[in-house]
Order: sequence, then structure tokens, then C-alpha cells
Amino acid sequence: MNNNFTCLRLVGDNSIANLTFQGHQLLAKTSDSAKLDVEILLSFVLKKERSYLLTWPENKLSDEQLLEFISLLSRRAEGEPIAYLVGVKEFWSLPFAVSKSTLIPRPDTETLIELILDLHADDKVLTCLDLGTGTGAIALALASEKPLWQIDALDFNTEAVSLAQHNANNLSLTQVSIYQSDWFDSVDENKKFDLIVSNPPYIDDNDVNLTQGDVRFEPKSALVASEQGLADIKHIANKARFFLNANGQLFFEHGFEQGLEVRNILTSLGYKHAQTVRDLNGHERVTWAIY
Repeated sequence: MNNNFTCLRLVGDNSIANLTFQGHQLLAKTSDSAKLDVEILLSFVLKKERSYLLTWPENKLSDEQLLEFISLLSRRAEGEPIAYLVGVKEFWSLPFAVSKSTLIPRPDTETLIELILDLHADDKVLTCLDLGTGTGAIALALASEKPLWQIDALDFNTEAVSLAQHNANNLSLTQVSIYQSDWFDSVDENKKFDLIVSNPPYIDDNDVNLTQGDVRFEPKSALVASEQGLADIKHIANKARFFLNANGQLFFEHGFEQGLEVRNILTSLGYKHAQTVRDLNGHERVTWAIY
């Protein structure tokens, strides 16, 4: 049987095995994880775990399921991220709902979580502020490991705030206070934090990577900053000094070539012991310092 929808042609029957094979062939040109992508889309359409695909490869999709699968496959072939297609992304082994109003949580950001937990392995209760929380990934991952910490998470985008609140409810981490703010503007000026963390926009507007891969579909406002991508980092580092407790720590996720510049920014503002940590790929990813 031949089907030709949205410029994709699938040959043969509607079985899981055949659709997995053909979907893999179709996506191989545009995705480095073509087979996994197809399995995720099939699981989503069938509302089954991926293990089901291996157990029942001969099972067939209904005509309605086939249409949905081909539509999703077409969008993935155009480069649209899997997370946006299925509406969820796992981060820190937790399922996060995602939408086009926020960045998709990335494994690289887990470097930040691991660093903070390593530095604070004791049972001391700390206060923490997550700036530009997006899906709430950083704040909620920390809350899942440190349920007694007092964590605030904020975002300028009201849709992101609603999404982060949804994720907090879904993960039963409602102790995190999530609200709208343009960086520190809505934070109580008398409030102090032991930790301030941020994964702010840090890509230069002229960066060629903005026209490649998943970022083409993500909100530019959450990606791009002026001054070679450093404007928001400079602003946060400056203002954070007035919201940190004595010996409070400030953490940034940033671009893999920005470690030295971020350390220099922090040092110039009076922060001490500025240092950069590499992610699992060996790229400079997180810089932090003490004020």
C-alpha cells in the first residue's frame, strides 16, 4: 500500500516494524537520532511505552493513527524538535511539559544541577532564586533533590510561568514559588538568597547556530542577548549582588566559548573565586562565583 501525505511516501503495510524502518530511512537525512525519533513518535501516537514497539512489531496502526504519525514525521523531517511534537522532555529523570514559549531543557544543563548538589551535599536548608526559569527545569530539579530548600523561580514570559507552575503541580513540587518578573524587578528588595542561578539568553544575534537545528523553532527572546550574548549575564551579575546573602553564590549556564568572559565579568564586579565547570562533552558550560 502506498500513502503520500505531506510530501512523505510510505510503502507497504501499517505495521510498527514497517513504519519504524521507513521512518528511520526518511529521517536519517535530517536527524542524528532518526530511529529513536521514530520510536518516540510511534509510542506517542499509540500511547504505549517504547518497549511495546519491540514486543509487538507486527501490530498495525489504524488509519487515524497513521495520519497522525505521518504528520508528526513530516514535521520532524522539517527539523521541528521531538519535544515540541510530543509536548514533553525528560530532564533530571523528570518529565517536563514543554511548549514553544520556552526553551527545551537540555542535558548540558544537568551539569549545573550536579555542581550545586555537589557543593551543597549537606542537609543545610538554603534559599535559592532561579532567574528565567522557562519550564521550571532547574528550580524543580533542585527541589526534587532538596525538598526543604526555599526556592523562587521567575520568568518574564507569562506563558512560561504558567507552564512552570503546571510542571510543579504535575511533579508534586508545589513548594517552589513561581512568578512573573523581568529579572529582579518583581523580587522583594528585602529578600536575600544563598544561591542565585540562571540559564539566561547568551547567544549573539549574528550567531549562525540560530539558523540550524532545534533552535530555529525555539523562542528567540530566550536565546539571544546583545553585547555578543553577554548583556543579560552582565545585568544579572550586577543586580544579584544586592540579593545575595554574605558568601552567597551566583551560577550561570553560558555558551561554550564564554567562560573567560563570564569569569572576568564576575571578578570585575567584586565576586570572588570565579571558576568554570565543563559539561559531559568537555565544553565550558557553567561559571560560578561567591559574593
